[in-house]
Amino acid sequence: MPEHKHHQPSKEDLLSRPTRPFSIGADPSAAAVLEGMEGTAFQGRQLGAAFRVWKQMLADRCTILMGMSGAMVPAGMRRLVVYMIQNRLIDCLVSTGANFFHDLHETLGYFHYQGSPATDDVALAEDLVDRMYDVLADEARFREHDCWIGDFAALLDQARPYTTREFLYLLGCELAKRAKEDGILTSAAKAGVPLFCPAVGDSSIGIGIAENRFRGANRLVFDVVGDVLEITRIVAESPETGVIYFGGGTPKNFVQQTEVVAIIMNTGKQGHKYAIQVVTDAPHWGGLSGCTFEEAQSWGKIATDAQMVNCHCDSTIAMPLLVTALSQQADLFRNRWKPSFTMEGELGVQCGA
Repeated sequence: MPEHKHHQPSKEDLLSRPTRPFSIGADPSAAAVLEGMEGTAFQGRQLGAAFRVWKQMLADRCTILMGMSGAMVPAGMRRLVVYMIQNRLIDCLVSTGANFFHDLHETLGYFHYQGSPATDDVALAEDLVDRMYDVLADEARFREHDCWIGDFAALLDQARPYTTREFLYLLGCELAKRAKEDGILTSAAKAGVPLFCPAVGDSSIGIGIAENRFRGANRLVFDVVGDVLEITRIVAESPETGVIYFGGGTPKNFVQQTEVVAIIMNTGKQGHKYAIQVVTDAPHWGGLSGCTFEEAQSWGKIATDAQMVNCHCDSTIAMPLLVTALSQQADLFRNRWKPSFTMEGELGVQCGA
């Protein structure tokens, strides 16, 4: 088959936009730094572009969905996510059960600790210390939290299934009674921001519920297909949607596939209008975590005319810069259009004027 060839711009068009050497200006804000970085090259340019596209989402009638994987809470990103929820820089969060569990741990007043990747892991195991690269945690405390989550699950109605979204909402409400400071779960419950955990069994939340069931204390069932329908309804009923990914994995695909489900359901959707991803995975290994948004367009997940940015960067570098810069643009999100949700039982979605 003949190879598809793209139209080549003229030499004049190709050489029409000079790079702008980054210089120290009078404005030292993170916003000014990112705006200056977009005039440079490589991943600095992409991070600057991500800032611009996120601002475009906030200025549009756009529901913003975020996917987050990796040990972001142990790495110190928790308060940034809380800020995004409380100030509605995002309208929905999909993450791993691990991040929600680690958030619960810190909300209860406990910590993760700086360590070293060169530590003796056999000795750590003997001391019940867990390691996540250069972060350490107390396994004894984790086991206490596993049991607490299992006991909470046993209090729920065992006669009906729960979406992970409703379960996390109820867990956030219960956790707020014991919170030392607001975290992701408690802030989302208070703000009415839906949280989804499509791989809930693959986490300490699943471990805690399983341990409790092993003792005969609960028969809780998760309705993961209900999660698919609820998050798709958010997308289907929104005027426009934008997606932001810190890391790949299940959270990324769970948000991406909403457009595929919406297309199958004949809702008239044609892909997310805006898309930002901050990933460290490369596309040439064939995994979804590293796949580009251009690849996602072939599936209908991203609109053909979308504003999209692929940034290959450690999320612990990108997230502090982006969120700090956005915090300096408060007028953008103070009165922005945003959807609202009713959280008890089946999710209610309101996308009025």
